[in-house]
Amino acid sequence: MQQSKTAIQILKAAEALFSEQGFSETTMRQITAKADVNLAAVNYHFGSKQGLIQAVTEKYMHPFCEYIETVVAERLISLPDRTVSINELIEMVMRALLHVRQDNEHALSMFMRLLDLSYMKNQEALRQYMVNQYHAKLEGFLALLRKDASPMDSDEFFWRLHFLLGSMIFTLSNYHTLIALEQQELEKTSEIEKILHRMIPVISAGFQARSEQNYFCRL
Repeated sequence: MQQSKTAIQILKAAEALFSEQGFSETTMRQITAKADVNLAAVNYHFGSKQGLIQAVTEKYMHPFCEYIETVVAERLISLPDRTVSINELIEMVMRALLHVRQDNEHALSMFMRLLDLSYMKNQEALRQYMVNQYHAKLEGFLALLRKDASPMDSDEFFWRLHFLLGSMIFTLSNYHTLIALEQQELEKTSEIEKILHRMIPVISAGFQARSEQNYFCRL
């Protein structure tokens, strides 16, 4: 559904403030001042600050999931055994992230901060919103990922998935800081495409690593 000019104005203001200050630090008063609207307008279009966060989430999650769903379906047409390598699947994710980023250099850090926020204790509504809206679109991708991963129990795959997702969230939500550190220490800076490319073999190796059944213990 097409949004009104006022709704777009509010959404842009909220997104800018969330990116600059963080979610909990941004107040509704700041959002209304930046968007040059009153609180009634925000409540009418989004209901609450949580509604605004969900709207920003949709802005990133929808194109990301649509891209993944489309490229997976297209790839499976040419594969009789319906198996896609982990390397190729992770590359699809990186291309989807670039698709989300497009002309906004802060989009990836914002997207990753949203994912990070969804894990917070007080964000059950946001987590449930993401699951309800987007889990079905990623089911096929996750099934292919599991199929080509190293043999492991379901609980091991669950934790492996979140270990690796966590590393990606940390890297991309702090992308600009890491670039500054790289410039300071190595006197060079990497383009985002190169960073994403470097992540592919690392994440792939994480899924392909043998599941360890012998646990360490204290001596």
